[in-house]
Amino acid sequence: MNTFDLALQQLKEKGYKKTKQRERIIEIFASHDQYVPAKKILQDMQEEFPSVSFDTIYRNLYLLSRENMLEATELEGEKHFRLSCGTGHHHHHFICTDCGKTKLIEFCPMESMEEDLKGYEVENHKFEIYGKCPQCG
Repeated sequence: MNTFDLALQQLKEKGYKKTKQRERIIEIFASHDQYVPAKKILQDMQEEFPSVSFDTIYRNLYLLSRENMLEATELEGEKHFRLSCGTGHHHHHFICTDCGKTKLIEFCPMESMEEDLKGYEVENHKFEIYGKCPQCG
């Protein structure tokens, strides 16, 4: 099953309506293997839905993020989103600062920090590496 169909199936399983706007948002993400800024989603959406508001886009982006269907990061002071990798295991990303493409990183640096954090209860963490991919470098 492709990422588009999988995301639509997850929406249905979680009890959310399959609207044309949500379907289009997921379609946009499925066509990009990278983080995409919310502004770009709005621009793409306005081609088909000229009256769609930024609030509607953000509500849907945060709904999909809350349901772990999208991953979010902040680049240059702006939220960017991508379809969740769906790997089913803990991982991190390298993010190209030019084109936004990502590369999966299996290694987690938290494993080497256990000694430094004795007595601390880590609830969550985020680790991203930024730079230029081979095509942009």
